[in-house]
Amino acid sequence: MERKNAWKAYGMEDMAAVEELSSLYRRFLDVGKTERECIAEAVNTAEAAGFRDLSEMIRGRTRLKAGDQVYLSYMGKSAAFFRIGTEPPEKGLNIIGAHVDSPRLDIKQVPCYEEAGNVYLDTHYYGGIKKYQWFACPLALHGIIVRKDGTAAAIEIGEKEEDPVFVITDLLPHLGKERNEQKVKDFFDAEKMDLLIGNRPVEEKEAKQHVLDLLFDKYRIQEEDFLSAELEIVPAGRARECGVDRSMILAYGQDDRSCAFAALTALLGNTDGKADSDPMQDREETAAVGGGFSRTACCLLVDKEETGSNGATGMKSRFFENAVAEILALSGGQLPGNAGEQIPFELRLRRTLMNSRMLSADVSAAYDPMFEKYYEKKNSAYLGNGLVFNKYSGSGGKTGANDANPEYMAQLRRIMEEQHVTFQTAELGAVDQGGGGTIAYIMAKFGMDVIDCGLGVLSMHAPWEVTSKADLYEAVKGYRAFYGFCR
Repeated sequence: MERKNAWKAYGMEDMAAVEELSSLYRRFLDVGKTERECIAEAVNTAEAAGFRDLSEMIRGRTRLKAGDQVYLSYMGKSAAFFRIGTEPPEKGLNIIGAHVDSPRLDIKQVPCYEEAGNVYLDTHYYGGIKKYQWFACPLALHGIIVRKDGTAAAIEIGEKEEDPVFVITDLLPHLGKERNEQKVKDFFDAEKMDLLIGNRPVEEKEAKQHVLDLLFDKYRIQEEDFLSAELEIVPAGRARECGVDRSMILAYGQDDRSCAFAALTALLGNTDGKADSDPMQDREETAAVGGGFSRTACCLLVDKEETGSNGATGMKSRFFENAVAEILALSGGQLPGNAGEQIPFELRLRRTLMNSRMLSADVSAAYDPMFEKYYEKKNSAYLGNGLVFNKYSGSGGKTGANDANPEYMAQLRRIMEEQHVTFQTAELGAVDQGGGGTIAYIMAKFGMDVIDCGLGVLSMHAPWEVTSKADLYEAVKGYRAFYGFCR
């Protein structure tokens, strides 16, 4: 089957739109290196586009109507954004869900110590990392420290040109003969992946106390305040264009903030990544309020996917169900039952979720010819070939997989082709070579149609990942088409 390369179809107008979108995306990555920062940027962007805080409408008992744009943020690390459609919510939502957490290193609760005159912060890695990739490279510190009185200090060190950076030191090759004979998983001890943050004593103070004094002077925090901190170690540096032709993007956290950005951008409609006919205007709703959707559209951004989607801000929590319940409550009317009977609210909620359609917006492994034996060429994603659909996930014999129905896949194929979206299908590597999962299986428990759909990525889970500008452009187009046309 012939593969289409998205670049070959672009004219001057498309090329300009690709570059504009890429610039916005790189900024999004730069200001959102943690889940808190990412959600804060998403909320700010949505508010600038006219979205209102749903929690305020709940307090004011404000009725929702077609065309309204609202969002609900939870603990600053997950959020749901809704554009209310002309149809009752019980007919289902069109949902695109992505996660905003990325593999990294976290600071332990009792982290600071001095050894041989060097000052370190003790770490615990988060998500699926290759430990060796985090040694001997510049690192930055992001997060918050909450004092006992409830006030918080925002921390960001290592991103500005004048900032210091940090490092996890590595063993020189001259002393590494014995270690070179070990397996990679045994080579690097997770308890030795500690962040070097200081070395200089001052007068009568040892180096550790000097570092703590500097932190107190700038942030008014004491050592015990690390007990109530959320500090993350991420690669220092900005997202960059990659390649002589500038066709790619090299950046930290593109799994899965590339899909989060595309999903939000598509919902807000503030992009030049448009299909030939505008999916914001439904074919069957020529008189839709404000040129909106017939079905309510939702962009869902969640935390904790890289560690199993657990916790209050992960997909396994009731946050999304609660948000949809609030939408139903403020939407008023309901589909009539037999003889005008009132349908119990819990049943309305279950019907809404079951009748919904979802794209689990997560990245896929792009084919890398440097490691060809781990892929199956016919069923791999390729950079520049557009939006990627993974019909099923899991590993081995599809263990733990969400496997989308062919009827749903056929509908999505039709939508993408009608809207001139370049897309491809893929599996995550060769059979028995690996595999993976997303939040798809969690949402499928509601009985809704769900499929994985995102960008292809090279060097996934590395400190620096690679994506194609064209694939990002096609993702925004495809996501917009889904919001507007999926039934």
